[in-house]
Amino acid sequence: MSLVIYHNPRCSKSRQTLALLEEQGHSPKVVEYLKTPPTSDELKQILSKLGAKARDIIRVKEAEYKESGLDNANLSEQEVVTLMAANPKVIERPIVVNGDKAAVGRPPENVLDIL
Repeated sequence: MSLVIYHNPRCSKSRQTLALLEEQGHSPKVVEYLKTPPTSDELKQILSKLGAKARDIIRVKEAEYKESGLDNANLSEQEVVTLMAANPKVIERPIVVNGDKAAVGRPPENVLDIL
């Protein structure tokens, strides 16, 4: 099973989560999701592993949230996922995926449940 972290090196929680994984003896694949955003299909797979809806992992305080139209409550789940993939800054971080499980590293210790 490969361990993947969707990471933003400028985010303290993301850095703490990566350090925690490494302290636990793991060498995850690091995906800097702002440089290499997940596609809509990849995002749907991540959401399925999280057991979450797209709006559960949106950063509503980012300027891109309103600028992209994500603040429109009438958007379908697919429309939200598509806009998130096009505007990755609104995706909560970090997300760690381990096989068929995933967790948001807020707090970083959340990811220990999927190791």
